[in-house]
Amino acid sequence: MPIVLFEDELTDRLDPIAVAQPAFVIGCGSFRLVDLVAQFKQPMRHLVRPYLRAIQQFDYPDSPGTASSTTEPLLLVNARLVPSDFTRAELARLLRDGRPGVVHHEEHLVAAVVTGRDAATLGTRLTFESVSHEIAKLKLAPLAADLPLMDYPHDVIRYHVATLANNLATRISGGGYREAAPGVFLAPGAELGPYVVTDASGGPIVLEAMAHVGAHSFLAGPIHLGAGARVAEHSAVRQNVALGHTTKLGGEVTDSIIEPYSNKQHHGFIGHSYLGRWVNLGAGTCTSNLKNTYGSINMEYGGRKVATGMQFLGCIIGDFAKAAINTGVFTGKTVGACSMLYGFVTTNVPAFVNYARSFGQTSEVPVEVMIAAQARMFARRKVQQRPCDIELLESIFRLTAPQRAEGGERMSDEPLSL
Repeated sequence: MPIVLFEDELTDRLDPIAVAQPAFVIGCGSFRLVDLVAQFKQPMRHLVRPYLRAIQQFDYPDSPGTASSTTEPLLLVNARLVPSDFTRAELARLLRDGRPGVVHHEEHLVAAVVTGRDAATLGTRLTFESVSHEIAKLKLAPLAADLPLMDYPHDVIRYHVATLANNLATRISGGGYREAAPGVFLAPGAELGPYVVTDASGGPIVLEAMAHVGAHSFLAGPIHLGAGARVAEHSAVRQNVALGHTTKLGGEVTDSIIEPYSNKQHHGFIGHSYLGRWVNLGAGTCTSNLKNTYGSINMEYGGRKVATGMQFLGCIIGDFAKAAINTGVFTGKTVGACSMLYGFVTTNVPAFVNYARSFGQTSEVPVEVMIAAQARMFARRKVQQRPCDIELLESIFRLTAPQRAEGGERMSDEPLSL
């Protein structure tokens, strides 16, 4: 049964997490939805926002023939679906049953099974813009399935904390690890340095291939270190931390997601936060994850306050953002893609902004500056910058111009000088 992973009209609410990548590649609980669905070994098609189509075709190409007319049943899956072991089991059941129907979450389309002539007609008409409308026209019967969606960026942290331990148990059950200490599982080439202290009483600690933890570090599970991840000596990594591949980590971190190629390798605290891809935090950078009043944290998205119901919540940092040394990010702030931070971050930061309000300076980051920086950054990790990478930065710059215009910041035309 071919599978269609589709973004919907609410995907933009996941900004800044999903602005530079499709929602189905968001890391949560050490899983990504695109990898989870690929385990079913079915032909796959991806429907994404128009400006992401080029990058999607390069990095997550559609299976041949999935856009053609066929009477074979289709399974449609919302890209905002929480990637968990329970989600995989629910999707496997829908695939196995093959019964036509639809699953909704608070009136939003989550999944649908389409069969017969409906599938044949739908295969040629589906686009990012039309999925929900086309499925609604079919008037499918509801299917019973518990499939939650990530509605806002803070949901990614909330579901990450809730699912990580169980997801890691699933990883371990698949084999390929050796148990180096009680509850500590190492893939080939992974290693713990001398005098590393581990505590797996709260959940397993899993190191993927070639991951390394420096001497005198402390690890408290559940923790997942992706392939090639590096934890500096004397670090404290406390529960519910997932590092993507090729990341560098130091200092103190808890309840956080750090996506591939990002660095936070010096002292400083990160808690209940999300760091996108290719983020770099300078030495001493810290995030606050608790209000002085100990109350629940409200987030502001697009000028609208949203109650999270969470007492602990740090910051959400988009792809390619950077923070200078000793940057302090206040509780519950978002940082847009390609922005650069200095001093205290007391408000949300739009994309492509040099943010130094503490020093009385705020300016726009020219897109050509970020393109050049990305090329140098990629080269350091032996990654080739492609035309589609450049086009993506240019698209994000244009799409986020209203953020900079409406964000209440007084943008200086002068280059930032500190």
